Amino acid sequence: MAEIHGRCASEFGRVADTLAASLDRDDVGASVAVSAGDELVVDIWGGYTDESRTARWQRDTITNVWSTTKTMTALCALVLTDRGELDPAAPVAEYWPEFGTAGKESVLVRHVLSHTAGLPTWDEPMTLEDLYDWPTATARLAAQTLRWSPGTAAGYHGLTQGYLVGEIVRRITGRSLGVFFAEEIAGPLEADFHIGLPAEHDHRVAPIIAPSASAARDDSAPRGPGNPPVPAAAANTAAWRRAEIPAVGGFGNARSVTAVQSVVANGGAWRGVRLLSREGCERAVHEQFRGMDTVLGARMRYGLGYGLGGGESPSARTCFWGGWGGSLVWVDMDTRMTVSYVMNRMLDDDRSLTDDRSFDIVAAAYDGVTA
Repeated sequence: MAEIHGRCASEFGRVADTLAASLDRDDVGASVAVSAGDELVVDIWGGYTDESRTARWQRDTITNVWSTTKTMTALCALVLTDRGELDPAAPVAEYWPEFGTAGKESVLVRHVLSHTAGLPTWDEPMTLEDLYDWPTATARLAAQTLRWSPGTAAGYHGLTQGYLVGEIVRRITGRSLGVFFAEEIAGPLEADFHIGLPAEHDHRVAPIIAPSASAARDDSAPRGPGNPPVPAAAANTAAWRRAEIPAVGGFGNARSVTAVQSVVANGGAWRGVRLLSREGCERAVHEQFRGMDTVLGARMRYGLGYGLGGGESPSARTCFWGGWGGSLVWVDMDTRMTVSYVMNRMLDDDRSLTDDRSFDIVAAAYDGVTA
């Protein structure tokens, strides 16, 4: 069985066993972290940072987590909402006047956060280089028309959501979303998560190992090429790392993902650092949409910036999101538990929207809570 490093409370032993089994079967390198209240009960890692399995995954290894980044971007919006600087029910154009053209006057902030804004991708052809150019990416979204009336349908805004939320944050604060996140969230929590990775951290990055049959795509088109097509290997380039791509470009490990999202699980504070009020956390699980997502081709429930767990139950207070290839963060407000799984090997299984590796870890964590 694969060797596991780090700390794991005895009642959560199945989590470590599950990670070890995954490393033996599918993973190359990975980390898992679980918090219960203010306690980090699981902080483990194992495997290798390279496909040839010559360099060990270390405690401070980080990697690109793809759309798990969206939960960090959502938290920025929740923090500004809690401070009274952002109103989810306000038109986006109230903060970003240039956006209020071409029929977009009725797009509300909450529509952007819940993938119901009608801007799931760009109409004009985009290149990878365009993603690295913030003014270009946002100006094109501000100029284009909607694909549906806001709030009437959902279609996963795989790449565009980050630019839409990020530009709102920039207009309100005068700071890019990556800088705001670093100064207002990651910094106070001492969380090793980055949206726009400084070069001094490159030596700690585990390169993404692309699916064996990887198509160039983005997260908004899980069943085909996106606009722009994003090959998985793009995440291993310096241009990708330096750019702020708030929907899919975050770098971290399970410990840092759990540290940030534990704020939501614990009523707005974690380990003495308060970022939100209790009411501010609850906004994450206020259902904004329930039904078929036209992009993902699956039935979804969306809150403010998060997918909602708990099946069809409106009383469930769980939220989550995951990234292309397998990463995941799961937040349960009722048990005050946060579970994160981060890995470098992406699987090439397009048969479903879930990855058994991550959900096996979540199931094992619930066994620990029961114990």
